[in-house]
Amino acid sequence: MSQSATESTESIADSLRQDQRIIEAKRLIREAVQEHAQQLRVRPANASLKDSYAQWLNRLTDVRGGPPIWPYLASGLGQGPYVELADGSVKLDFIGGIGVYGAGHSDLGMIEAAVGAAIEDTVMQGNLQQNPASVVMMEKLIALAQQSGASLPYCLLTTSGAMANENALKIALHKATPADRVIAFQNAFAGRSLAMAAVTDRPNYRAGLPLTVAVDYLPFRDPSDPEGSQKRAVAELHRLLKRHPGRYAAFWAEPIAGEGGYFPGSHEFFAALCEPLKDAGVPIIFDEIQSFSRTSQPFAFQHYGLDQFADIVTVGKITQVCATLYSDAMKPTGPILSQTFTGSTASITTGIETLTRFEQRGCFGDQGTNVQLARYFQSQLEALADEFPTQISGPYGEGLMIAFTPGDGSFDTAKALMMDMFDAGLLGFVCGGGPTRIRFLPPPIITTTEQIDHAVSLLRGVFASRLG
Repeated sequence: MSQSATESTESIADSLRQDQRIIEAKRLIREAVQEHAQQLRVRPANASLKDSYAQWLNRLTDVRGGPPIWPYLASGLGQGPYVELADGSVKLDFIGGIGVYGAGHSDLGMIEAAVGAAIEDTVMQGNLQQNPASVVMMEKLIALAQQSGASLPYCLLTTSGAMANENALKIALHKATPADRVIAFQNAFAGRSLAMAAVTDRPNYRAGLPLTVAVDYLPFRDPSDPEGSQKRAVAELHRLLKRHPGRYAAFWAEPIAGEGGYFPGSHEFFAALCEPLKDAGVPIIFDEIQSFSRTSQPFAFQHYGLDQFADIVTVGKITQVCATLYSDAMKPTGPILSQTFTGSTASITTGIETLTRFEQRGCFGDQGTNVQLARYFQSQLEALADEFPTQISGPYGEGLMIAFTPGDGSFDTAKALMMDMFDAGLLGFVCGGGPTRIRFLPPPIITTTEQIDHAVSLLRGVFASRLG
């Protein structure tokens, strides 16, 4: 018999993945994790772990050069939105690494995907050498981005949201050369690299750094005055386009303001800006690092019906591996996009698992679980605001990007409440300024109304204790 006749239809690696020892190992891991995780309930720290935990925090402070924002070091185990810290305490985590943990903690599907990645030939993948999983991840993101009409046929994976945004800006600058200016929104946040710090409207975030990109800012939509704020933004846009004709290489937009305070956009607001930008030939970038997967559609630009305006889109956080998607018109004509690492094999395989689970749960659609959970959470926070009107106003945000304003809206008030919540077992985080808010990013894949009730109950307890 010839060699070709005996050749297998699968690779040796495929046979390894189907090896019964690997399958049994995954089963045993799932069983062990589930057995231990089911013991987790919100609870205070274990007194016997107090000293060792303090030592860990001191070591963290030493290597960082400063203390962490809150005393958080996980033990390595959780269950859904619940996470155990290394001091034995258990918290209800409704911030999830600022939107990273879409399936919560110790999710069995994510663990199985990561274990499968652990037997792959490399820990990291890059532009030069990739595995098929990279192709699958890119194809899935492209399919989601184009499902309602946007033309975004190309995708580049990368290791961080800041790098995805850097690549987006490079693509736009390359396309629009010699244009070199950017239009963004007031309170925009794009990342911490040199270029992204320039786009970000936080002067203290670029203290001591050179200004690498010239950026002009528009006022964002004001929910209390949508028509007036739209007119002001459009007027300022036309003023800038007239002042710097042919100089703008990109319009940078978060469809929902994230770090800036969870302010929602709208179709009318963005269309009024994007139409003259298109007429002026300015590439439009939608930064969805935080907003992806949290509205009625996979992308917030789809949620607002802005598909026709999307030239470049970035995703990250919840996708595990970050990405820049772009149109055929934006395709670079020079070798400006390359990097050693596009992501770890585990981040890519867990990213695929995440996208698959969105579909399995039915997160998207006008009656999808995202919409249903958001409405429920907002209604519970509204009731809490009626009960404690001096301590909470809101809620604000869009979809599963939910925030409220504590007290007078000052940073000190918000941070103090954040720490009280931490002590009570509820994790939320600050955002915005003037007012500063507390935000929640519950994991879309696994959150239940019962867990929302638990979060609201913990928050109610904090407010009640403050009243004495």
